Amino acid sequence: MSSAPEVSPAGSATTGTGIGRLLEIMARLRDPQTGCEWDVAQTFATIAPYTIEEAYEVADAIEREDLPALREELGDLLLQVVFHARMAEELGAFDFDAVAHAISAKMTERHPHIFGDAADIGQSREVRWEMQKAAERAAKGATSALDGVALALPALMRAEKLQKRAARVGFDWPDTEGPRAKVLEELDELAAARSDAERLDEAGDLIFAAVNVARSYGVAPEDALRHANAKFERRFRGMEALAGSGFPALSLEEQEGLWRQVKSAES
Repeated sequence: MSSAPEVSPAGSATTGTGIGRLLEIMARLRDPQTGCEWDVAQTFATIAPYTIEEAYEVADAIEREDLPALREELGDLLLQVVFHARMAEELGAFDFDAVAHAISAKMTERHPHIFGDAADIGQSREVRWEMQKAAERAAKGATSALDGVALALPALMRAEKLQKRAARVGFDWPDTEGPRAKVLEELDELAAARSDAERLDEAGDLIFAAVNVARSYGVAPEDALRHANAKFERRFRGMEALAGSGFPALSLEEQEGLWRQVKSAES
């Protein structure tokens, strides 16, 4: 294990590049003798939630079309990569440079029509990409079409990915009628559930079926739900603005009237 690089009191590292400085700062923070107590105590598991949070904050800045915020959030996300790479380097597993080389190799392998001699035979980007990823999974010893779908993905996104993987090997409805009927079936089964365990099971089946319906119409479920969340928030805030501080005291019928008023105004 190499010793931590020197950083001047002013905070500038000896390496001139931005990434070089960041790597040196992280090495200094993780130094067992002179580093930051909190940073030294962290592990892959304790840092993982921050990594996920920073990825969502990047997405939030993009959603808000806030480029200054995006620059800041990308830096925070990059710090997470540097943090994980530094911990791996300390274990003698790999370092940041190995991470960069690995993704560079993967990108060139997945684009042989750009970086190699393979001809572009007119396949869509998605088809070409999935063929490459399937070959990579097979090389790693995958035995199921579902291998490699990350457990840590948000549940809605993971449901879509599982369904897409199953569809690639033929396990899918041929049209929208099957998924629609399945939703109605799951609604009845949820209504018939008698225990908390049954309701949990049937509610999950219902949501999974709803993901399948959205997918059958060519709609990304995650995008659809984000859109619905934004619409609900916009309309609810509109109701509150119309009613003022007395909104909580209104009857459900009165609140419904405000909802229809806000919805009509949007139209």
